Amino acid sequence: MSKPKGFEKPTGFRDYTPHVVTKLRTIERNVLECMERWGYRQIITPTIEYYDTVGVASSTSDRKLFKLLNSRGTTLVLRSDLTAPIARVVSSLLKDEELPLRLSYHANVFRSIEEEAGREAEFFQTGVELVGDDSPEADAEVVALAIASLQAAGVSSFKIAMGHMGFLNGLLEEVIPGQLVQQEQLKEGLLGRDYVGYRQSIEALHLEPKLKEQLEAILRLRGGKEVCTHAAELSSSTEAAQSIAHLCAVFEVLEAYGVSEHVLIDLTMIGDFSYYTGMTFEGYAAELGSPVCSGGRYDNLLQQFGRSLPATGFALKTNRIIDGVHGITIEEKKPVRIQYTSECRAEALTEAARLRSIGQNVVTFLLPKDGAETSITTGNGPVSSTSIQAEQVITYRSKNVGGR
Repeated sequence: MSKPKGFEKPTGFRDYTPHVVTKLRTIERNVLECMERWGYRQIITPTIEYYDTVGVASSTSDRKLFKLLNSRGTTLVLRSDLTAPIARVVSSLLKDEELPLRLSYHANVFRSIEEEAGREAEFFQTGVELVGDDSPEADAEVVALAIASLQAAGVSSFKIAMGHMGFLNGLLEEVIPGQLVQQEQLKEGLLGRDYVGYRQSIEALHLEPKLKEQLEAILRLRGGKEVCTHAAELSSSTEAAQSIAHLCAVFEVLEAYGVSEHVLIDLTMIGDFSYYTGMTFEGYAAELGSPVCSGGRYDNLLQQFGRSLPATGFALKTNRIIDGVHGITIEEKKPVRIQYTSECRAEALTEAARLRSIGQNVVTFLLPKDGAETSITTGNGPVSSTSIQAEQVITYRSKNVGGR
């Protein structure tokens, strides 16, 4: 392997320039303040966790985890999401707190990727977890909060696609009972949005026409509240019926929130089927084809940490919003520039401190004794200090104090 060049970074990692950081921090602040208004308290967990606890419990596949060894030879991982670490904290440090728990977060996460351009190995997530409530009200709350959070992040045009794992599980067990390998294959097709492959998997089952139609019909179950009625007619499975009833109840609560126009029911939406146990959803911005948020119910995770509690939540994919959505316009705050000669240094720096104390951004420059402008060297050659954009310029010279 060749030695990295001086400015080269590992594949999947990026530098954030000041303008991008300003946008990131603005989105982070707006979204976390929105979540706080809904009663969610922010939590911070370590960047590094034990592989045998959080790493194993994570929804991220093992091959995508960044692994490392500590001095004792114990395998550690860089966190690949925030849900599993929060489940660990809820099951330990927060075990005596009153339920339900409402927690929010903003942090960077790490996932190993193939050597290909455009994929990120480190990115930011902002999200919430609602622990200890398995009701439709709780699921509707996180969907409604996801909508409010997208709006706070400057995403003005979007749709939330909402499904339910239980409906698909019930339908598959009704049509091809006990055929777990075939069920997993069909789920893989839906998870990857490979509908051609999904239909091919159905053909390979050699089912009678009625059963084949049941499996194909799920591809048409997308739309508004009427989808619940069509889905209830498609399957006689108890699990499927209970799942649809729950999903309908969630939609009714979203109607009460006044946000149902942002939501469509899509029963091909299953999220990570090895992780989610109930309602799942994804949010799509008009500017992007890939999701800007995702979430759902994961009632089995906390029991891996010794505490069996229902939970639901979501995460905004903050990097995609930064790079692909233009709803937030960031105006860089221009600083006041204070320039001074050495004789007036103390007075000038005192004024700079005063302005900073009242919220002004201030930069300072030392002028030559003859009063000429300083020259700042850049990669393109010398630039006069007066060419640097400033809201106001204040000059301090001997026997001359004032603005210019």
